[in-house]
Amino acid sequence: MRFDDAAAAVAELERLYAASVTVLREGFARALGGALPEGRVRAFYPEIRLEVTGFEPVDSRLSFGHVSAPGVYATTVTRPDLYRRYLTEQIELLMKHHGVSVEIALSQTPIPLHFALESGGPQVVPQEGVLSFVLRDVFDVPDLSTTNDDIVNGDRLFNADGSRPLAAFTAQRIDYSLARLSHYTATLPEHFQNYVLFTNYQFYVDEFEARARELLGQSGSGYTAFVGPGNQVITTPDGEMPGLARLPQMPAWHLKRADGNGITLVNIGVGPSNAKTATDHIAVLRPHAWLMVGHCAGLRNSQRLGDFVLAHAYLREDHVLDEDLPVWVPIPALAEIQIALQQALAEVTQLEGYELKRILRTGTVATIDNRNWELRDQSGPVARLSQARAIALDMESATIAANGYRFRVPYGTLLCVSDKPLHGELKLPGMASDFYRAQVGRHLDIGLRAMELLRAMPPERIHSRKLRSFEETAFL
Repeated sequence: MRFDDAAAAVAELERLYAASVTVLREGFARALGGALPEGRVRAFYPEIRLEVTGFEPVDSRLSFGHVSAPGVYATTVTRPDLYRRYLTEQIELLMKHHGVSVEIALSQTPIPLHFALESGGPQVVPQEGVLSFVLRDVFDVPDLSTTNDDIVNGDRLFNADGSRPLAAFTAQRIDYSLARLSHYTATLPEHFQNYVLFTNYQFYVDEFEARARELLGQSGSGYTAFVGPGNQVITTPDGEMPGLARLPQMPAWHLKRADGNGITLVNIGVGPSNAKTATDHIAVLRPHAWLMVGHCAGLRNSQRLGDFVLAHAYLREDHVLDEDLPVWVPIPALAEIQIALQQALAEVTQLEGYELKRILRTGTVATIDNRNWELRDQSGPVARLSQARAIALDMESATIAANGYRFRVPYGTLLCVSDKPLHGELKLPGMASDFYRAQVGRHLDIGLRAMELLRAMPPERIHSRKLRSFEETAFL
């Protein structure tokens, strides 16, 4: 069915998807009750398809919302209810820039049963051996051979039917990440906001909850709710949020706005593996920006504990993305993000210009995969850090920035110096406690203010052309 109205097209996507999920859920319920079907129970993702026939000129300032060449473009869609605003915006831009209608229909890609149950409520697939039948003989199951990053990595320029990809992720890839997000963060994907802060210490979480409660009590703040692990929700400053007895691997908290432009904080813990895992999955939600606000080792003797580091470049020795994004690919600083972070820093600290340099260094941040690098022969690592003109070292920032580059999500890093291992100031309990009390709250305030500044920008300004390759998808 063809549509000239984006909202109507998305409504049809929702109708088709809901019908497909119902087929699978009802078929599975019957099978559990002993009424095995004679053949396979199969339902399909809906898809968006459009054709552009000419090389119409498009506003060269835009990094998305248009295609670069004539052809047929298509993408499968999952959870159109969750992506309603996003899909409507992206389809409207294509209609506006190319004067085309879109076709909404069922695709040839089956929905795995696990994902249909995940999206629809409390039904779950029992573990192997519990069922009286072989699940894969009756229902489609997740297929990792088709759940990958071929599109974002530039390895797939055409779909199997000859069409070009319209979006960065297929429906199965999105469903996989939505399920992983619920598992790793203990919050539903619906709660994630468009502006994401990553941190590597629980202290930032405590301050985030305190700030969230303050903002919920301020009329006109625009924030409507605060959500914690276990999907616990408060809407008032004094609401009870007892917390979980056992937190997940990377718990998330969400300061929500009605339009989705609130702020999410994820405590990714320590290490590049966690940083990659979190960003691999959050990327499918197509956030407008993500920032790292955490602790780092200061590498210069002139730095003091509590000083800030604004990353202008990254030395990648984390290795977790080497197969997806070679280390020779430069990760550029994004002007919009850098300006917002420096402006927020100036506002919160009440310092500006030359005086701001008393507490701020800008330069290269090195990210490594060995927390105890100090215990090795230092001649090699220290020489490389010096050659790179590095000013700070951590285990997450370059990974988050590199995955932002790979997934076309605007990124930035503002760190706080918590130790200086090359100059005898190690992260010991007493020193750390004094540092945490003095600096964490101010650091978080800077991150929150930066996100507010970014939120005030239109999306076409935030989403930089620097992140777009020769062959790009029209959707963000």
